Amino acid sequence: MPDHPTADVLAIAAHRDDVEQTCGGTLLRMHSIGVSTAILDLTQGEAGTRGSAAERAAEAAASAGILGVVWRGALDIPDGRVENTFENRLKIVDVLRRVRPRVVILPYWSGRHPDHSTSSTLGYEACFLSGLAKIDTGAPPHRPFKIVYASLYADVRPTFVIDITPFIEDRHRALMAYHSQYANQSAGSSLFVPEEEIRERTFAEARHYGTLAGVRYAEPFVQKEIGLVDDLTLIPVQSL
Repeated sequence: MPDHPTADVLAIAAHRDDVEQTCGGTLLRMHSIGVSTAILDLTQGEAGTRGSAAERAAEAAASAGILGVVWRGALDIPDGRVENTFENRLKIVDVLRRVRPRVVILPYWSGRHPDHSTSSTLGYEACFLSGLAKIDTGAPPHRPFKIVYASLYADVRPTFVIDITPFIEDRHRALMAYHSQYANQSAGSSLFVPEEEIRERTFAEARHYGTLAGVRYAEPFVQKEIGLVDDLTLIPVQSL
């Protein structure tokens, strides 16, 4: 893929395959309506229980092809040691200023893995810094208009969900492109879901969130801002 083309939506995550798990269907939906998308993985996967950084890079590229993103890149932040430092913020700022997204998708701000929660704060602060003209990274300032948080694994009520029903199979294919992570193997067998259960579990989660909005499959998101409605008669999702 070309180096840093612009995109309307940029999904930022700690690890290769995080995006596929939490908002892969949403990226597929955006692609289907002509909205350009991109992915930034903050780490390269060198500390994972399964697979190597090189294997995960190849799998991430294969998955990106399925998702239809215009660009996917990975930073050199140490896997398992994502820290909210000014240096790391600037690395993300450089990508934001080159990709210039209107919308940024971040991980939810709390969770089991410290890399995920730190990536959420790190990404938010980078979005702010990216708009400061006096911070020079070699690219003009850019601040995204909207930040939303992928909340699939958070025990919170979503602000909204995205209908991914037509894209559920491709979403699964994108996730399963990570053979080093999800194929049955002895390494990490006590930590990872057996391969034969992944489809059932991921489809069940998407079905749950779809049911909340009256569709078959959906992915949940949280926004921190109050929503704005222009026309009460056009609000989706039936009340009764």
